[in-house]
Amino acid sequence: MKKLFDELSYKVSKATTQQYSTSFSLGILALSPKIRNPIYAIYGYVRLADEIVDSFHGYDKQKLLSRFREETSEALEEKISLNPILQSFQETVHQYQIDHNLITQFLKSMEMDLHKVDYNSELYKEYILGSAEVVGLMCLHVFVDGNKAEFEKLKPYAMVLGSAFQKVNFLRDMKDDYYTLGRTYFPDVDIRDFDQKVKCEIEQDIHNEFQIALEGIKMLPRTSRFGVYLAYRYYVSLFNKIRKTSACKIINQRIRISNRRKISLMMGCYVEYKMSII
Repeated sequence: MKKLFDELSYKVSKATTQQYSTSFSLGILALSPKIRNPIYAIYGYVRLADEIVDSFHGYDKQKLLSRFREETSEALEEKISLNPILQSFQETVHQYQIDHNLITQFLKSMEMDLHKVDYNSELYKEYILGSAEVVGLMCLHVFVDGNKAEFEKLKPYAMVLGSAFQKVNFLRDMKDDYYTLGRTYFPDVDIRDFDQKVKCEIEQDIHNEFQIALEGIKMLPRTSRFGVYLAYRYYVSLFNKIRKTSACKIINQRIRISNRRKISLMMGCYVEYKMSII
């Protein structure tokens, strides 16, 4: 029965999420059970692409990404894939009518990671749009359960939240991005000249985006509000830790939040949620 394969496919996407991200796994657990599988499917899909461009050293990444793009198109067109993660993803795309242009934009940003790009403001915005903002919009399609009016109302907030998350990731991963992958995302920033002034300017931009995003989180349906708020609080906690770290340390070590702290955040967020603070 195909139902068994569908169930297996979502389990593979769930296992992929749990293997790669404890923070997002906790956030998804805080969502309503009926929308967890679609979010696992979206995360599993974007994680596959991330792994191609970030981790598969010694292989032809361009060829692998091109094949992944083709297999994605085939899965969406034929509504079936023997790849369990693509199968759960295409099911989610069709069920929630996710705009295929979002997927195209995402893959375009993944393609950018295969080349050395000198990021100016325009390319920086384009990369963030595809690598983070559209992923937030894919999830928003699930959160509003196909309600187009709600989607349009919440769209700007989902995009700015995705942008803030990605910029925090850029700061967190500066060491590995530069020394391992040879990437620098912030526009017109030479990592050799990365100092406290530059860091503070980037942080102010992120702070402003988090402020805007919180207003959108408060408007989400209750089925998703707690889970998204938990992810938000995790990233704010990580961001605050980065703000307290010197520019010199940022480019020489990866800043982390302990699993103990993540559990503590989850408990605190749950209390706030139950007390209708959020």
